[in-house]
Amino acid sequence: MDIEGFIARISDELEGEFRLFRAPGRVNLIGEHTDYNDGFVLPAAIDREVLLAVRPGGARDVTLHALDFNGFSAFSLDEIGYDAAESWSNYLRGVCYVLEEADFHLRGADIVFAGDVPIGSGLSSSAALEVATAVAFLAMAEYEVPGIQIARLCQRAENEFVGNRCGIMDQFISALGEPGHALLIDCRTLEYQPYPVPAGAKIVIGDTGVRRGLVDSAYNERREQCETGVAILEKVLPGVNALRDVLPTQLDAHKAMLPEIVYRRCRHVVTENARVLQAVRAMEAGNLAELGRLLNASHDSLRDDYEVSCPELDAMVDIARRQSGVYGSRMTGAGFGGCTVSLVADEYADAFVAAVGPAYRVATGLDPQIYVCQASAGAGEVEIEHLV
Repeated sequence: MDIEGFIARISDELEGEFRLFRAPGRVNLIGEHTDYNDGFVLPAAIDREVLLAVRPGGARDVTLHALDFNGFSAFSLDEIGYDAAESWSNYLRGVCYVLEEADFHLRGADIVFAGDVPIGSGLSSSAALEVATAVAFLAMAEYEVPGIQIARLCQRAENEFVGNRCGIMDQFISALGEPGHALLIDCRTLEYQPYPVPAGAKIVIGDTGVRRGLVDSAYNERREQCETGVAILEKVLPGVNALRDVLPTQLDAHKAMLPEIVYRRCRHVVTENARVLQAVRAMEAGNLAELGRLLNASHDSLRDDYEVSCPELDAMVDIARRQSGVYGSRMTGAGFGGCTVSLVADEYADAFVAAVGPAYRVATGLDPQIYVCQASAGAGEVEIEHLV
């Protein structure tokens, strides 16, 4: 995001000294709907972010201004309630609420923020906003908190305050991303390992222009179906506490015990976990063809077994796969709209971007955004002394 441009936009609104904080969105290379099943994911923070300008305010009063849609909200840290009218503010309110509940004593502030992570696109604009909020309020109150703890607190804010039962991946990668790397995250133990994005290929995001409301979508229904599968399988498979603990052979052996739709939901998660670990091995070996094959298989499973794709995502993926130099393509994010991620050979990336947009427009009548992204650093404070 253009930091100097952002500062120019807020110069009249935040008079006096302020501090600037950022948190990135993310693209998940592979490992979809596995995080809340204690599984493995392989996301990268991207070079699209949320910026929060923060000026110390009243002792316990918080004011919020969302530049991108000119929204305003205010609350007291002594009484943090849900705001149905300005629903965007609940992502910030929720973070403040869980921080206070965790015995962090916050200070009032005036906040102006904006971002270039497309909202509702599956690139985790909400997690970026939550993590930026947590980093900002903790820094203003002079707390030093590890990134993993920040991720946990932000996940709790979205689960308990906003009402979306998300896993921890989005907040984790926004807090802990590393430049040039994807992170293999074990969502049970929260152990993680960075892996360099393979040389010779670009990560290209395709924004379908279709937006979904995650809290009101079938996301929570899918999670309940996974929990149903675990409740049945744990009766015959000792040690099974989540789908992470189930092998593909075990799932097939007990298929008859599960309702057909629950079986297909479980099959996606169990096979997707295996694909994530195979993808890491492919990255280590520099095997872009194998990595692309796994991305393709992931999308097919999300479309057919988990049923979280949509016609526009499928069209974008089909068009991407037909282009020269494409190793693989799939939907990324929770689904029901949003973005695709494609792995494209370096020398074909420009031609890919030029070709996919017009073809998608013809197929759907929608205007997409196609752009190459870079793996970036996680959240933190931005030094602005030389900019103001």
